[in-house]
Amino acid sequence: MQRLIALDIGASSIKLGEFITLKAVGIELVGFGVSPLHVDPQSDGERIPQIVSTIKELMHDRGIKSGAVTLCVSGQSVFSRFVKLPPVDKEKVYQIILYEAQQNVPFPMNEVVWDYQLIGRGEGELDVMLAAIKADIIVQLTDAVEEAGLQTDLVDVSPMALYNAVRYNYSDRAECTLVIDIGARSTDLIFLEQSRVFIRSVPVAGNAITQQIMREFDLSFADAEEMKRAHAFVAFGGAYEEPKSEVADKVSKIVRNVMTRMHTEIDRSIKFYRSQQNGQAPSLVLLAGGSSVIPYTDTFLREKLKVEVDYLNPFINVPVSKGVSAEEIGRHAHELPQLVGLALRKTLACPIEINLLPPKVVQAKAFRRREPFLVMALFGLVLMAMLWSAYFFKNTRIAEAKLGEFQSRVAALEAVEVPLQATEAELRTFMGKVERLQNFVEKRTAWLRLLAEVQVALPPDIFLTSVVAVREPLTEPTATPGAVPGAVIRLEIAGAGYKDKVPNPAPIIKYRDDLRKSASFSEASDFLLLSTPRADQFVREFKLNLILKTPFRI
Repeated sequence: MQRLIALDIGASSIKLGEFITLKAVGIELVGFGVSPLHVDPQSDGERIPQIVSTIKELMHDRGIKSGAVTLCVSGQSVFSRFVKLPPVDKEKVYQIILYEAQQNVPFPMNEVVWDYQLIGRGEGELDVMLAAIKADIIVQLTDAVEEAGLQTDLVDVSPMALYNAVRYNYSDRAECTLVIDIGARSTDLIFLEQSRVFIRSVPVAGNAITQQIMREFDLSFADAEEMKRAHAFVAFGGAYEEPKSEVADKVSKIVRNVMTRMHTEIDRSIKFYRSQQNGQAPSLVLLAGGSSVIPYTDTFLREKLKVEVDYLNPFINVPVSKGVSAEEIGRHAHELPQLVGLALRKTLACPIEINLLPPKVVQAKAFRRREPFLVMALFGLVLMAMLWSAYFFKNTRIAEAKLGEFQSRVAALEAVEVPLQATEAELRTFMGKVERLQNFVEKRTAWLRLLAEVQVALPPDIFLTSVVAVREPLTEPTATPGAVPGAVIRLEIAGAGYKDKVPNPAPIIKYRDDLRKSASFSEASDFLLLSTPRADQFVREFKLNLILKTPFRI
């Protein structure tokens, strides 16, 4: 019996599961935990520490001990592409796929971790799935996992782990099945049809609902999430009676608007799959993901797609231990198929076996395997050192005899050192004056540079009403890394645009994003205010908090 640990790091939650292998081929779930990440998914600086603490809490609460873990990352952070290759010899497949990866992956190949999977042969063609991710993203996640007490053994991708779980539990289905995994940042669409597979991610998911609630009610991300959990359901529309609660009515219509956008993307993907992949229309839709349980989601999609819609059950062929609460499984089953797919990777030959484990982590694992031998080698070196120390002790007396000679030479050198130290002190004083002059010149030009960047990025239909510099206090300790008392750490700018020229906040949001990419302002720059104008207002007002990458004194 082998112990297996699976970890799914999503955009808004973390799922941790523990499985055991069975005597017969298969796995059994013996424990799991699901915990939300209490942080805005866009706040990457706060996300990693939250991931570490959440994993530790899940391990402690569920009694899961440290060990090797199979990790899954969200499809939204992975670049995936299906390509068709001409028929070639097996010896040339890798070189051709490498060339295709270089042409399709939108990053330099030395900055990514990538892998591929041969899906099957079409008519005279070879179907290949490519998957690539920025290496620094994976290294950051694996470092966080290791800090939490686990060692990453394999890195899979969420939609591909989900695909393996569906194949294992719905192996008798031959007709086309569409799996819709509605997450926080993205929705993964997975088409399964016999040996054929097609995966696409669309950027319409649970966070789109949260962000619209934020704008409609002028709330923070956390408060908008709470309102979504309390009131969200898909509005029926048409002649159905509206909810008695005004808040529930507004939220339900927001949900329906987002779901309508999602349906458009799903419908477009189905048409693409049928026309470009020669697939059939889905005869069954399976729902998964944290946002899939918003009430009436299945009813809405069933009505729009004109096809049977059900919730995915990842435990049809995977037994669950008696020690696991059936009620808890029922609440979270829609969030757990990736864990099942990850556990299967360590026990069976799966249809898709992508591994995005970076070389750095592989080398660290190899080092840990060699560690006992290194300890023995170190012990041998210590023993040899002890034997040699006895030999060198005899030579110590000879060295002491020469010490007097060396000391006299040192005294002569010290007599020369004194005037050199005086010259060095004068040089330091002069360089200090030069540095102060340079700082003065740089400060004079800093304002011109900042204002130029603010003006260059400004869209033509938006105007600024104020620009305010915010400094660190002169007397209090600084809270900003790299800043000194009195340094300018950020700019607060206010502006507006007439509603007929700026009918929606998109140009203002683009203005913020362009400033984030500038040379002077940080990615942490964000809105202080982005209000929705009332009917009697003619302008759309906003305020931006522009964080300087490098604070400076004035």
